[in-house]
Amino acid sequence: MLSLYDLTVEQRTEPFGLDEHHPAFSWKLRSEKKNVIQASYRVLVRDHAETVWDSGVVKSAKSIFVTCEADLKACTSYTWQVTVSDGTETAEACSAFEIGLMNGSVFKEHAGWITHPFPREETACPVFTKTFCADRQVRKARLYATALGIYEAQLNGKPVTDGRGESYFAPGWTNYKKRLQYQTYPVELNEGVNELSFTVGKGWYCGKLGFDPTPNLYGDQTALLAMLMIDYADGTKEVIGTDDTWQVCTGTVRFSEIYDGETQDTLSETHPCTTAVSYEYGFDTIVAQENEPVRCLTKLQPQRTFTTPAGELVYDFGQNLTGWTEVTVTGSAGQKIVLHHAESLDENGNFYTGNLSFAKAQDVYILNGRKQSLRPHFTFHGFRYIKVEGLKEGQSAEFTACHLSTDLVQTGTFECSDKRVNRLQQNIQWSQRDNYLDIPTDCPQRSERLGWTGDATAYTPTAAFNENIYPFMKKWLRDLISEQTPQTGMPQVVPNIMGDGQSGAAFWGDAATAVPWTIYRTYGDCRILADQFESMKIWVDFITSKCGENGLWQSGFQYGDWLGLDAETNGLSEPRKGATDDYFAANACYLRSLQITADTARLLGKTEEEEHYRSLYDQVLAAFREEYVTKTGRLVCETQTAMVLALHFNLAEEKHRARIASMLKTNIEAHKTHLVTGFIGTPYACSVLTECGMHELAGKLLLQEQNPGWLYEVNMGATTIWERWDSILPDGRFNPANMNSLNHYAYGSIGTWLYTKLAGLEILEPGYKKFSVHPRFFKGIEWVKLSYESVYGLIRTEWKCQDGKIRLEIEVPANTSAVLTLPEKEETIELGSGIYVYEYDTETSLHLDRYSMEMPLRLMMEHPVGKAMMNQYMPEMAENKLIEYVINEPITALLAYAPQAQPLYEMIIAAMNASEQ
Repeated sequence: MLSLYDLTVEQRTEPFGLDEHHPAFSWKLRSEKKNVIQASYRVLVRDHAETVWDSGVVKSAKSIFVTCEADLKACTSYTWQVTVSDGTETAEACSAFEIGLMNGSVFKEHAGWITHPFPREETACPVFTKTFCADRQVRKARLYATALGIYEAQLNGKPVTDGRGESYFAPGWTNYKKRLQYQTYPVELNEGVNELSFTVGKGWYCGKLGFDPTPNLYGDQTALLAMLMIDYADGTKEVIGTDDTWQVCTGTVRFSEIYDGETQDTLSETHPCTTAVSYEYGFDTIVAQENEPVRCLTKLQPQRTFTTPAGELVYDFGQNLTGWTEVTVTGSAGQKIVLHHAESLDENGNFYTGNLSFAKAQDVYILNGRKQSLRPHFTFHGFRYIKVEGLKEGQSAEFTACHLSTDLVQTGTFECSDKRVNRLQQNIQWSQRDNYLDIPTDCPQRSERLGWTGDATAYTPTAAFNENIYPFMKKWLRDLISEQTPQTGMPQVVPNIMGDGQSGAAFWGDAATAVPWTIYRTYGDCRILADQFESMKIWVDFITSKCGENGLWQSGFQYGDWLGLDAETNGLSEPRKGATDDYFAANACYLRSLQITADTARLLGKTEEEEHYRSLYDQVLAAFREEYVTKTGRLVCETQTAMVLALHFNLAEEKHRARIASMLKTNIEAHKTHLVTGFIGTPYACSVLTECGMHELAGKLLLQEQNPGWLYEVNMGATTIWERWDSILPDGRFNPANMNSLNHYAYGSIGTWLYTKLAGLEILEPGYKKFSVHPRFFKGIEWVKLSYESVYGLIRTEWKCQDGKIRLEIEVPANTSAVLTLPEKEETIELGSGIYVYEYDTETSLHLDRYSMEMPLRLMMEHPVGKAMMNQYMPEMAENKLIEYVINEPITALLAYAPQAQPLYEMIIAAMNASEQ
């Protein structure tokens, strides 16, 4: 039976307060039959009983981003109905949405900006109130609000919500001078007297931000703008807007800063009120909220409570997270409870805040003598542990960690036979949720928490698998556009609090091209490319303006392969960069952005611009090869990252790829099967190895337990992704180089390899309209399960190679198709929708042998079989006195100097493993 599900408008379910003049509808088909393709659709949009748009019956398989062609009215609720046919069956479903103000200047007609008259030194948050009377039956009431700062609203003493639960940190973080969001709330009024109140914190608007926290980056005064629109049952309307009839006082929140935390004095809950005062601020930058709000996604209880060697009372929630701590306590009047937040303990087991930079991360509560449940309002912390001060001996208190994140739908799951890799996947997802708090931040704990563009460039493909990031990134990309200038090309953080004095840098600036391209490929909405095309051009044109006579970008500041571990060869340059030549990496990224821009122009039908950027790409590629690739295929810069970029972005001629891939393999083995890549090289390293026929080596990197390695972090107890490979050293000390966030998602980009190469799911046509499934095996992983809720429906693939059998199950959603490559089979299979199962015999065992090329030479020489075979086949090595200098080196490292010995080593290792069975 054919059915429809997951009806969305702009990829949001029944959105409220939408300011899209022509919103786009999407739906999914479900059927038990195979090979189901939508033959036609019809969409009806209604304002109550009146039909305002009828698409008519459209013979098309299009089921995503069908644009409403009607002119919709502001402040109006609509229902929409879609009917589809697959040629034999029909299905129908309905949903709803509500249009917001359509234009922020509407506020000007009914409300004005108001602020408080308190002295500048006052740190308490202002509370604005309005008492009014609804003296007849209300049919509908909507509250529209925004602030310079961040606000929480209450109506008659209860939190104002959007109907789906409490949300926090409205109106969100933008460049307030260019874009300021407002929110829409459905509210229910009492018949009679009502009180509306808003508490406003400094937030990102005028709170302290940055490495050296600086206040007032956007303004120096919090302010409020709100209006309540009431439709009465008798047909009359009333608007209650902010003006000088509102009252303002200070409440229990006496101090609040995002980095430092919050102080609440609940002993004295009432403070004298005065009249709010008008505030001059415009209306032209006001836009509707474009993203889902921040909510508390889950609550965690402490896993243990203990006293540290330093005598500190500490609670461990067992998970590093972003959010705050709720405390329920009965105390004496005036008692002060202080909560400190931290990600880790130090090597001695004491509470550690050394990686917080200037962030105090503490919340202070002054109790009123009754039982209370308290939590912050306008701050958040990155923490796993809290240190509690002020509890009296024998006094009980309950502490609950509230995990805050933008409320995005989880779309992807990944699981395999290795529990360590499953923990890694959990860490990836936790770091994503922890750093997707209104904007994509780098970290949630120290005095930073900025929208670094380089992190977004590295991680967005992984993010788009794990959650539906379409509305989240659509909003952030609009922020990005608002911050761009032709003079600087691209800011390094968005929103840009670092000013226009810093020009764009490679890979960081490539967020302008790479992120929208990823969104288009993932969700199939070409409008995102149309919206961002001018932004793409600004970025690549900026780079072009910086190029020298040879056509290459070889001037200005670059971050390079940030935090790469091969920096020891980088001379006197920035020690946090890897050894890869700055401009090799910059021009590799330039070429990638040129290619994306040309491809975007083609999709948008912009022929002249496509020809321009395609021609420029060819010129720059020729110049790159002339500058950085020898005639025999060697790279001028032969770091891991340089070779990865050359291979992944197809920068070297085809005839040279094999040599570069071989050199990459040799380099990795010389580093004892470790990556030493940074932010630029790491996202692509394992994918390149797989694509070059070295999937087994990529798998060994995944399972590497020694530093640096993803499983090193897991084994060290990480519950999120670290900023550095070695943020915590094996002895428990923090890396002395500082910058040791334990919640940074950039290196979580290995997730893309897990999903696309190990599980084997890759996009062939945008939105996964057509996709490939090509699982790839390596020793150590015996089964994999993956699911992904695409814009067309659920994709699922499971494979297992155990006990002499290969079994693969794949689910293809209706209205899509797939190309399947079965493991150990050469042919590909074209599949329509449905569930398919394949099972066949194999001689392959994916059980991880005890001995491998990664073991130290010492183990081979100590093993009876290994020792005997070495004496037989390699007597000169076994008897060499200098062997003591390499006896603890892995065999792979020795191959860098004697590659001809590899077959012999492999024979000995095979014999050693056989002797153990």
